[in-house]
Amino acid sequence: MHVAHARLRGVVALDGPSGTGKSTVSRKLASALGATYLDTGAMYRAATLAVLRAEVEPSDAAEVVRVVRAATLIVGTDPEQPSVSLDGVDVGQEIRGPEVTGAVSAVSAVAEVREQLVAQQRRLIGEALESPGGMVVEGRDIGTVVAPDAGLKVYLTASAHARAQRRTAQDVSEGRAGDLDRTHADVQRRDALDSGRKVAPLRKADDALELDTTDLGVVEVLEQLHKHVESRGLVAGAERTTP
Repeated sequence: MHVAHARLRGVVALDGPSGTGKSTVSRKLASALGATYLDTGAMYRAATLAVLRAEVEPSDAAEVVRVVRAATLIVGTDPEQPSVSLDGVDVGQEIRGPEVTGAVSAVSAVAEVREQLVAQQRRLIGEALESPGGMVVEGRDIGTVVAPDAGLKVYLTASAHARAQRRTAQDVSEGRAGDLDRTHADVQRRDALDSGRKVAPLRKADDALELDTTDLGVVEVLEQLHKHVESRGLVAGAERTTP
């Protein structure tokens, strides 16, 4: 069974480590439910790019805060055409490069940076809820910090090997060099950093559902998410149809 002509009301929070399929399923879920979409990870990556461009060490918290406060970060919330700009320039491709990936955990661990970006994320969520459609928000602290009152919280997981394979395939498909061993090591490094940071660590919210995507395709994950959205009463104007 599938849901057609449905519209999300409220917030769906999708958390989890890199490579679990968050971005793909978040965008598709938002599109299917007439919702807006927010990639909070892209915001932290754009902030990291600003730090790198300023030639500031990610470990220098005071300078990181100064640079990020001065930067203008704008994220688009259209799931069909997600975008992120830094100081008026689209950086959607650049923020996915290895330099940003290697530094983003350090920048994201700075408390003042998180405070600034969480405030911006909450404003965007508030704006989305003022009009019909709701919002699907993905990240690492959505259910625990950014939107603790979300109508549905899902924590996506997958084995480190599966996540490394997915990230490598994504890099290749988007024209970047793919190195499975390096990506696997990077996945494990980021897991340790994001889970171990003092401020808003990566963890499953107490009331979140856990969904292991290791052996699931995108369609199967979306089917599970649709069921949970419906069961929480977050779908307005739903009509059930069969393929």
